[in-house]
Amino acid sequence: MKLLYKLIYWNYHATSGVWYWARRRFTLAGLCVAGGFLLAGLTGLDIENTVIYQSFALLLAFLLLAFAGSFLFRANFSVTRSLPRFGTAGQPLKYRVAVKNLTAKPQVGLTLLEELADPRPNFDDWLAFQLAESKRVRPFRVAQRRRKNPFRLANVKIAEVPPLPPRGEVEASVELLPLRRGILHLTGVTLAQPDPLGLCRAFRNVAASQTLLILPKRYPLPPIALPGALRYQEGGVALATNVGRSEEFVALRDYRHGDPLRHIHWRSWAKTGKPIVKEFEDEFFVRHALVLDTFDDEPNSEILEEAVSVAASFACTVLTQESLLDLLFVGNQSYCFTAGRGLAHADQMLEILASVKNCADKKFDVLERLVLNHIAVVSGCICVLQRWDESRRKFVQKLKALGVPLLVLIIVPPGGGISGAGGELVDAPGIIRVLEIGKIAEELAKLK
Repeated sequence: MKLLYKLIYWNYHATSGVWYWARRRFTLAGLCVAGGFLLAGLTGLDIENTVIYQSFALLLAFLLLAFAGSFLFRANFSVTRSLPRFGTAGQPLKYRVAVKNLTAKPQVGLTLLEELADPRPNFDDWLAFQLAESKRVRPFRVAQRRRKNPFRLANVKIAEVPPLPPRGEVEASVELLPLRRGILHLTGVTLAQPDPLGLCRAFRNVAASQTLLILPKRYPLPPIALPGALRYQEGGVALATNVGRSEEFVALRDYRHGDPLRHIHWRSWAKTGKPIVKEFEDEFFVRHALVLDTFDDEPNSEILEEAVSVAASFACTVLTQESLLDLLFVGNQSYCFTAGRGLAHADQMLEILASVKNCADKKFDVLERLVLNHIAVVSGCICVLQRWDESRRKFVQKLKALGVPLLVLIIVPPGGGISGAGGELVDAPGIIRVLEIGKIAEELAKLK
């Protein structure tokens, strides 16, 4: 069976490579001529009873002339991209590329093609995806959709380059559509020019390696009154800026060992001859925990991607309010990142979420311990879960028993649900919401 899968993989690897080369090498007219050439070759074998072989010879001559003409393109270029800091999955991204002509001849009719890192997976990743799809999609179920290629990170349109004067420089506008979050590798730029017949492109490759971080897709959220009240935050002055009560002066007192030097009141020290410090009121503010369930055996799980998108949507919303947000998840180790009120910003939280990977070698108990050890300082908890099973049900019950205000969001596949799995908690719409893939935006819009 493994040998059969390897044969299928190498066939996929070869055919996708040939198709990629053909789409870039030939223009639309060239693809039509090449298709006609193959069709004529298959149907014109009987040269005694048909004259289709004449079309075969004519189309072959056109293709050979086009290939020969493409070798006449001799030019050198340099390119400089003006990339933005981030892109967002699912949202078109436009940027400009400065192209400089390094020759003394004008260059016209050029097009620009971005070179991305090879999206074809290795055999193990490809096999894991195929096995996961075979379990998910039942035979003879036409209504069930197969997922798109999860390994391709972006699509890039061919860009037109304005006429280049000798030793001159122009700018081309490139449009890129990120398909998934993660790091997008741009390996180089190809300047192409069609042959005189307009069938085949000649290429000049320019090395220009850069990376672009693609942030998770986000869903619009309505104004949400998140659960939770003010909590005392130990060391809160360091955790908050001038928002709220963090800098409210209370009194002066004698210096005690361990007081920060920035709290010293220098005028009082000068008058009394001994160190005097300023005392501030305890810091109380809202702090939410955003718990992300990353436990999945499949590295390219659609449910994990949607869970990250939902978490990113809440991260952007919560960080616009006067509160702290703690992102808790488990990867190769347990992580807790805090943002808001003078600490990290929404962009930094999204950068972290863009790099989240599945956790296949640990159990859900690891995340439960992380959250329970942290729960004493938070005002409320938002949990984004990938499924609803016994371990997750007990986890939510423990949080509920501790009196922590909760909002639990469970991502389910299309047509899925959790009916009856969670007992009385499922019947509490204010606590648990089920988000079905394909309808997540609609369900999130119903939150209050």
